[in-house]
Amino acid sequence: MTTKSKKVDWILFVVLLILAALFIFPILLVLMNSFKSQLFMFGAGFKFFKLPNAESFVGWDNYISGAKKIGIFKAAGYSAWITVASVLVIVICTAMTGWYITRVKNKFTSFLYYFFVFNMVVPFQMVMFTMSKLANQLKLDNAFGIIIIYLGFGAGLSVFMYCGFVKAIPYEIEEAAMIDGCSPFGIFFRVVVPMLKPTMITVAILNAMWVWNDYLLPSLVIGTKFKTIPIAIQYLKGGYGYIAWGDMMAMLLVALVPIIVFYLSCQKYIIKGVAAGAVKG
Repeated sequence: MTTKSKKVDWILFVVLLILAALFIFPILLVLMNSFKSQLFMFGAGFKFFKLPNAESFVGWDNYISGAKKIGIFKAAGYSAWITVASVLVIVICTAMTGWYITRVKNKFTSFLYYFFVFNMVVPFQMVMFTMSKLANQLKLDNAFGIIIIYLGFGAGLSVFMYCGFVKAIPYEIEEAAMIDGCSPFGIFFRVVVPMLKPTMITVAILNAMWVWNDYLLPSLVIGTKFKTIPIAIQYLKGGYGYIAWGDMMAMLLVALVPIIVFYLSCQKYIIKGVAAGAVKG
């Protein structure tokens, strides 16, 4: 390795290190302030950026208080149900759609493919009001109906990734299964799904992070009837502009922990799945 390439590597390392610090810094601020009294968060002397000391440290009081105020277990239950159910539906339905579009070549499947690609381009804000009105009319404004809405919004990227990976699967394998008497459903679940595993895990991870952290769609569709964690946290705001910052910091951290743990335990599959779906296709 030449001296020039070493310098480039070091510069790249420093830049990435700075970017990582910038991303982690807000989380560290939330962590620090979740253990401080609200009196020591704001005011002169940049109190918000100071570490907890003997005077400002309140232990787990903010976590206990915040959990009681928002009903953390009920909110976590709604979030977990909506996230798990939505991800399962997205993973299975879009996998079958991507397989069908790739294997059946006609004008209809070509239209479907570009329709799903176009779905990724259209911003949610453009359709959110008409979508919430339609969801209300179709009785989808509940903890079950919102799963169908998440399927619609999550289908674009998921189908695109599946199509790219299915193209890399030799069609002769499916033909051999067909000759052995396997039905189309049998071919999909017994032959295709095992080979789609890296992409399926990637799709599940990306959609789980999106659904768990989503605030706007649940607030428009289900409102306060089924409070997920992001919606419940907003109710820590009191009257006349008062906000229980200590409780909010604690609950924000609680909401982050499950998805961070989930991501860190599965991050290797994201790179593998994205590479398989985008490069091989």
